[in-house]
Amino acid sequence: MKDRQVALVTAAAGAGIGAAVARRLAADGFDVVVTDVHERRCGEFAATLSADFGREFASYPLDVTDEANVERVVSDVAQTKGRLDVLVNNAGWSKIEPVAEMSSQTWLKCLDVDLNGTFYTMRHALPVMQRNSSGAIVNISSIAAYETSTEHGAAYSAAKAGVLALTRVAAAENGRFGIRVNAITPGLIYNDFLRKIYPDDFFDGYAENRSLVGRVGRPDDVAGLVAYLVGPDAGYVTGEVYGISGGVYPRA
Repeated sequence: MKDRQVALVTAAAGAGIGAAVARRLAADGFDVVVTDVHERRCGEFAATLSADFGREFASYPLDVTDEANVERVVSDVAQTKGRLDVLVNNAGWSKIEPVAEMSSQTWLKCLDVDLNGTFYTMRHALPVMQRNSSGAIVNISSIAAYETSTEHGAAYSAAKAGVLALTRVAAAENGRFGIRVNAITPGLIYNDFLRKIYPDDFFDGYAENRSLVGRVGRPDDVAGLVAYLVGPDAGYVTGEVYGISGGVYPRA
């Protein structure tokens, strides 16, 4: 499958944005590399994609906070596939604590997963893309990066704001190599993880009182935007931040 473009997606084996992105890119013809911190789930999802699309998809256990792990995975993908065309940084973690009460562990873990993890994958993927004089990176940030709210927590908001700065600078540095780097800032996206945290009436209230389109976001909404940003129609798009919040921001 070396004639196919290769796309590596982090945190791709759950039931949220990462899995939707992986499935959409597979449907669009990409050779998707499934990575996730949960090894068993990662392999199972890759096997499901293989069965659904009739071709093999690789999977790797990946903890984005472990730079050595990131380096090994990116290196192996580059060697076995001969290329790496797309990187989608989707891994994230959050714990909401007021600044005055926040533990150092919460602050550091949030920065480690959400910001450092994005940096590590870019740091090791970019040289591969530079050698091939092409590539597209999409970093999943959040409206928490610029929304004044207590809903997200300071650690998560700071980390996701850092992702936007990282995105813009990396875009400026790598345009000469034919590499585009963009970010997406989703609002509330309904998934199994959030469903365990919030009651149904929370989502109903959000859809009725905040969303301009009368519903919360779906993982497929984000996947469609990612597909555009890594595709040929976005060849003139880099260093940009795309909101996808049902109109919640900048009204928030």
